Amino acid sequence: MNYFSGIRYLRYLFISRHSRGQGIHSPFVFDLVSRVFRNKIDPAIVLRNEDIRKKLKSDNRKIKVTDMGAGSVKMKGNLRKISEIARNSAVPQKYCKLLANMAGEFGNSSIIELGTSLGMSTMYMAAARPDTVVYTIEGCPSVSEIARYNFSIAGLNNISQLTGSFDEMLPVLKEQGVKPGLVFIDGNHRKEPVLKYFNQIIEMTDNDSVVVIDDIHLSNEMEQAWSEIRKMKNISFTIDINRMGIIFFRKGMTHFDYVIKY
Repeated sequence: MNYFSGIRYLRYLFISRHSRGQGIHSPFVFDLVSRVFRNKIDPAIVLRNEDIRKKLKSDNRKIKVTDMGAGSVKMKGNLRKISEIARNSAVPQKYCKLLANMAGEFGNSSIIELGTSLGMSTMYMAAARPDTVVYTIEGCPSVSEIARYNFSIAGLNNISQLTGSFDEMLPVLKEQGVKPGLVFIDGNHRKEPVLKYFNQIIEMTDNDSVVVIDDIHLSNEMEQAWSEIRKMKNISFTIDINRMGIIFFRKGMTHFDYVIKY
C-alpha cells in the first residue's frame, strides 16, 4: 500500500458502513452483502491455492517481466523474482475469496480476467465455477508461463489463457461472441486505459453482468477512472470496498454508490 492508497484507506474506514447488510434498503444489494460476500469457500480449494501461493512467495528465480501498463509501484526493473511478484502483485487471499463468491453467483456464462499475473485470482474463480470457462489475459509471456504451470498443478482445466496486450486480445474474445457474466479488471492501472477497456467490456455484457475493478484507490488516475465510471448512465449501482470497485448494470434499480466495509 503506497502513501496515496493509505490515506484513501483511512477515509474508507471512516465513511464505509453496512458491513453485514444492515441499513441497505435494496433487497438485491442486501442479499449480495449479507450472503454472497460472506459465503464460505471450500476449505480444500483454499488449502490448495494458498499452498501454491506459499511456494511462489519462496521462489527466488528471476524472470524477465514486460510491463504493458502503469508498471509496479514497489518493483523496479525488468528482471524480478517470482517471490516479489507473488508478494506485491498477486491478489490477497481475502479478495480472492470474494472473487470466487462473485464467480459462483454471477459467472454462469463465462468469466473474463484482464491481468492474470501468477494466476491466484484466476484459480479461485475457476475453482468456484468448474462449469464455466475463465478467459484470462496476460501481457507478459514469462509471467503467463508461471501461471500456466500453477493451473496445471491445481488441476484446473476450465481456464483459457491468452497471452498478449488487452488491446489485442479483447477484440478476439468479442469476435468469438464471449458474453461474460463476471469481468475482473486488474491491469494497466491508468485512467485512460481502464476507461477504454471498461467501455469495450460493456459491449460484451448484458443486464446481469458484473464488472470488478481492482486498485480503484491506488492513485489519483485510478480514482478519476472510478469516478467517471460511477457517473455513466448505463450503471445501475456501484459498490466500493476500498481495494475493489464492483459495477452493476441492472435496469430498474435506483442508482446508488455504496461504500461498504469488507
